[in-house]
Amino acid sequence: MQDDGISNWLGERVGEAIRFIIDLLALLFGNISHTVERFVTGLTEALGISSSIFSLLFLLIGLWLLYQGIRALLGRRIVGGLIWLFVGLIVLSWLVG
Repeated sequence: MQDDGISNWLGERVGEAIRFIIDLLALLFGNISHTVERFVTGLTEALGISSSIFSLLFLLIGLWLLYQGIRALLGRRIVGGLIWLFVGLIVLSWLVG
């Protein structure tokens, strides 16, 4: 059986192109994963918290509460803004402290 045809050549070129795309995507997503891991490690070490999913979730909740408080204050809702800020600070101080 002879393998010298145009179909064989075309199949090899398509296979090489697909392999190149797969290797490129693996490299890209591998670097993104490593970058995110290093970012989370740096963030948690700077705050003095563990890098568990629960700590990160409470951090996001606390930051969201502070954001809501600032939005309320900018919208001239003083009492609501102070309550949001107070609750956000309680969550963050519980997490960091």
